[in-house]
Amino acid sequence: MNRKWQWLERVGILSFFLTAISLAITLTINFQPLYSWSIDHFQLLTMTTLSKSELLDNYGLLLNFLNNPWNHTLALPDFPMSEAGAGHFYDVKKLFLLNYSVLAITIVPTGIFLRYLQKNRRFWRLLFPMQLGMVAPFIFGFFMFVGFDAFFIKFHELFFSNDDWLFNPATDPIINVLPEQFFMYCFILFFILIEVFFLLMFFLGKRELKRSSHQ
Repeated sequence: MNRKWQWLERVGILSFFLTAISLAITLTINFQPLYSWSIDHFQLLTMTTLSKSELLDNYGLLLNFLNNPWNHTLALPDFPMSEAGAGHFYDVKKLFLLNYSVLAITIVPTGIFLRYLQKNRRFWRLLFPMQLGMVAPFIFGFFMFVGFDAFFIKFHELFFSNDDWLFNPATDPIINVLPEQFFMYCFILFFILIEVFFLLMFFLGKRELKRSSHQ
């Protein structure tokens, strides 16, 4: 295999990783049943005068703002918001749109790359990269379970350049119905999805390697 194709495969593997990560993020942040379950599991209705349906409606409006690049106005009917609180959600929106941009840019090259691997029976090339990829969620998961508070703080320090994420319940009561535990389960879902994607590619590589050994 010449150097050109080696580099193309490396770019393809990188593209796959970016697609898998951005797709897992997309599925996680839009999985509203998780929030519906959290309302009951964490008894969030005791923190507000709203009904479950009203709370879900507000959550849906928040997601619409975060997801929609043409929605520039954050307005939740039942939750007043400070300038700092609104500023944080605008920062989150930028991250959402960045994630969607990465997914949009990489998904087609990734599809072409996976088609190339299938056509040339080279899924085995994914075995080592997928093994490495599967280790990362366990490492992050370990630190998360050892101390999620510290993990959550480090996450915000990494992705946000200010302290707007430190909501004051008196001025931003929405924080009462977006508990830290809910975000912990979001991370868990994300890690599970990433593992599923990597495992799928790993087993495809193993199956192909097994078939070729019997030929």
